Amino acid sequence: MLCTRRLRGLGAGLAALRPGPAGRVSCRADIRARRVSTGWAPVGAAFSVRPQGRLLDVFGERQGLFGVPELSAPEGFRVAQEAALRRTEVLVEQACSTPAGPDTVRIFDELSDTLCRVADLADFVKIAHPEREFREAAEEACRSIGTMVEKLNTNVELYQSLQRLLADKKLVDSLDAETRRVAELFMFDFEISGIHLDEEKRKRAVDLNVKILDLSSQFLMGTNFPIKIEKRLLPEHIHHHFVRNGNHIVVDGLHAEAPDDLVREAAYKIFLYPDAGQLKCLEELLRNRDLLAKLVGYSTFSHRALQGTIAQNPETVMLFLEKLSEKLSERTVKDFEMMREMKMKLNPQNSELMPWDPPYYSGMIRAERYNIEPSLYCPFFSLGACMEGLNILFNKLLGVSLYAEQPAKGEVWCEDVRKLAVVHESEGLLGHIYCDFFQRAEKPHQDCHFTIRGGRLKADGEYQLPVVVLMLNIPHSPRKSPALLTPGMMENLFHEMGHAMHSMLGRTRYQHVTGTRCPTDFAEVPSILMEYFSNDYRVVSQFARHYETGQPLPKAMVSRLCESKKVCAAADMQLQVFYATLDQIYHGKHPLRKSTTDILRETQEDVYGLPYVPNTAWQLRFSHLVGYGAKYYSYLMSRAVASMVWKECFLQDPFNRYAAEVPFC
Repeated sequence: MLCTRRLRGLGAGLAALRPGPAGRVSCRADIRARRVSTGWAPVGAAFSVRPQGRLLDVFGERQGLFGVPELSAPEGFRVAQEAALRRTEVLVEQACSTPAGPDTVRIFDELSDTLCRVADLADFVKIAHPEREFREAAEEACRSIGTMVEKLNTNVELYQSLQRLLADKKLVDSLDAETRRVAELFMFDFEISGIHLDEEKRKRAVDLNVKILDLSSQFLMGTNFPIKIEKRLLPEHIHHHFVRNGNHIVVDGLHAEAPDDLVREAAYKIFLYPDAGQLKCLEELLRNRDLLAKLVGYSTFSHRALQGTIAQNPETVMLFLEKLSEKLSERTVKDFEMMREMKMKLNPQNSELMPWDPPYYSGMIRAERYNIEPSLYCPFFSLGACMEGLNILFNKLLGVSLYAEQPAKGEVWCEDVRKLAVVHESEGLLGHIYCDFFQRAEKPHQDCHFTIRGGRLKADGEYQLPVVVLMLNIPHSPRKSPALLTPGMMENLFHEMGHAMHSMLGRTRYQHVTGTRCPTDFAEVPSILMEYFSNDYRVVSQFARHYETGQPLPKAMVSRLCESKKVCAAADMQLQVFYATLDQIYHGKHPLRKSTTDILRETQEDVYGLPYVPNTAWQLRFSHLVGYGAKYYSYLMSRAVASMVWKECFLQDPFNRYAAEVPFC
């Protein structure tokens, strides 16, 4: 109920800068404009400078992470969580004693915000901070706050305070639409947490939720764990493709783009080799989710998870996936046949198409047909140029500019992290984005968006500015050169910035529904929509310049790149249908009729079409089973919605400000 970290989540958010539906906070009406800071610098120039990539000075005096004073040291997490828990007690007492009315919802939202401001920040720090002590302290804070959230979700007195409001029709009718909707969402969270159960069963629900939190954290850590094997087990001529550690080889990924078939095969079989502990963790996670769902009145975990989404139930999801698969089937077969022909051409001795082949051979087909070797494009996509391109796009669409801001010492966790101020032309400062873009040791290999603090209208009339982190994995550039992005990296940057701008622009009165705190199957719409902008020459031509000569990227190169993305697109999407189907089966009827690995094998061969490889267990690396459990289909559904938005609103003019700012195109 109270802490809703639902995604890493422009449509509705784009409209928030204009007077919107009843209940939405208009910047002009309700939020005091923030003055422009003289400390802001042009965003493109800030990212054109080569980052140092050194850890922060651990001996000097440090401010707190994200400007939170307590977090100058790992011990500060305990101070922050204890302060949040004390404030929680006060707010619970207020909620239970305040007469039913709009103040009830305001107090509930402040309660949610108090817990989320610690939990969300800790959720990021526990996986991204380079210092083990910080990660461990953040992990403990997550567990402590998470436990409190589950207890509050089954607090009968707190529930009754909200029920008194929603049971009074006259009071409900007097609420504005946003306040009423937020009240209903809080009530919904009570209901799916088992508030209707007796005391013993409510305690059981809390225990199950805490167990699920622990198992989720454990499983997530295991999905990225590298595998170490003895050198002698691999042919010597491929050793150099992997990290070498004494007499061992370390395999930390699938090496899907490696030209050598043997490298890809070895990486696939080693990295996906079943780990007994991870397998047990997944089985326990799925079992406990099912037990929780049944305890609170749902037939499956999927039925519980999909309440409140666009899809509403697993039957709708499976129908969507089946229809999509039918439409893709014929084209997917053709895509696989093209890949087989390319493999036979390059490797006649072993032409059977295997699961480790599609990324490489589809890339080879694109390169051969359209001459899209990434090295030809990278010089035009320096990171500074791409950031300036985003700045130009947002300014034309929304009157929003990005500025680099110097963080205080200790405010960031690594010296190559950049801080951006997001500024509207008339409203002033909208929020901050921390850009953690570069690779470093022990940093997760994933591109994602984290909410650190949600926006909300405070009691004093000030707007609490949102704070988010964007995490990418861009390789460090050679000395004296800017970071250069491949077309795929550039598209990922635009995708993640879509999430960030959703958080900046979704300026609701209540943080419980701000920005990306929305139904999961809508949350990817803004980010996928940004991919369309990144592939439109009218947008790309605004910023793509050769970093040495200043030459613009030729239109023909952009056209070839866009055309190339249609090659093997059906097979790529069919793979996502397979993942989404597997997710639904895992979270469907229990006990599962077969082991998770047998289900993987059966589903892969039925839905995707390539053979299962014995002694592999891809599901143990499926990290989205944690954050997107029973909701992985969201990527596909959001892509369908984003496609419609693009065609209706921006296909004719990608800089259509009217379409960007009105609630409906």
